[in-house]
Amino acid sequence: MRSMLLDTGVLVALLDRSECNHERCVEDLRSFSGELLTTEPVLTEALYLLGPSVKAQKACIEFVLKGGATLVPQSATSLSRSVTLMERYHDVPMDFADATLVVLAEEAGTDEVFTLDRRGFSAYRIHGRKAFSIKPG
Repeated sequence: MRSMLLDTGVLVALLDRSECNHERCVEDLRSFSGELLTTEPVLTEALYLLGPSVKAQKACIEFVLKGGATLVPQSATSLSRSVTLMERYHDVPMDFADATLVVLAEEAGTDEVFTLDRRGFSAYRIHGRKAFSIKPG
């Protein structure tokens, strides 16, 4: 089955109708057939960005609970790899959530990422070599 990584900005845009990229992200998601993968740091960032509204935060958590995305936990190995990547891409810079997505790409064997962070994911490389295929286009 095809899989694609889900980044924070898109998750927020999907849930927040007032977000300027909402319609674009919803349309791209409708045309995607496969599994969305994300990490706990991405979920945490999205909850923070959605603000203190319990309703908005609940919608985000329910999106995951209802199968909108598969939440992949970090292992000690993936955490260590994340730190290595953040040091390597310090000039971009790479935050922890992005690092966990790059590690997940390496572990899951996918190069597709659903993100609004074109700058970062255009610079990051899977296993230090392979570029990401960034959606929305």
